[in-house]
Amino acid sequence: MTLRPVIGITTNRYTREAKLPVVGSPESYVHAVEDAGGLPLLLPFTVQKATWRQFLPWIQGLVFTGGGDIAPEFTGNGEGPLRGVLPQRDAMEMDLIRLAVDRGIPFLAICRGIQVLNVSMGGTLYTHLPEEYPGLDHDRPDEDRERVVHRVELDPESRLARWLGTTRLGVNSIHHQGLRTLGRGLRVVGRAEDGLVEAVEVEGHPFGIGVQWHPELLAPHDATMARLFRLLVEAARRYRSEALPERG
Repeated sequence: MTLRPVIGITTNRYTREAKLPVVGSPESYVHAVEDAGGLPLLLPFTVQKATWRQFLPWIQGLVFTGGGDIAPEFTGNGEGPLRGVLPQRDAMEMDLIRLAVDRGIPFLAICRGIQVLNVSMGGTLYTHLPEEYPGLDHDRPDEDRERVVHRVELDPESRLARWLGTTRLGVNSIHHQGLRTLGRGLRVVGRAEDGLVEAVEVEGHPFGIGVQWHPELLAPHDATMARLFRLLVEAARRYRSEALPERG
């Protein structure tokens, strides 16, 4: 039996009815990775840095998931109408994403993930799009989470357009922040109809992709979004085959 490549999935904090904090991930990320041929591994942000770094030798790919806003101490933004801020998660993911960039670990950064990627590389964010970037309603209600609500145009010269075989995507948006100035080493490869950055690639990286929408929610009924996860898993297989024993 061929071993599936291990795809690390970042986690968030949730509160159950009993008010006990739970660290975990929505099932949609897990299913998207498994359906694409990967082995999902949840990465708790609540452990110490020395602990989570021990996961690295076992990981061949990463998914940076959605969630709350990044803390102002990392973005340099004012307080604004922030939601679900978890500085410990921010610190862990920013460190992890820089390692993924430096080591060539394939990754897909989703919604909050593309924002973490941009800030990690020195970029900035719009704190609240309705006030700072009037345009499309990017912050959709829960009932729209699995529904296409606007279009994204991909750069026809981008790897993402070539890999997906299209330059136009129907996407779902659930965010009130977005990329403002671009981080170093990133290339804009997709924009919404109002011009907001919706997709980036890490230049020179084998598979470093950030998207502002939620492909994991569309993947069960959208072949293009499902392909995005298959591409990640394929890149993870290549990374595993090329990795030296001492890597990590």
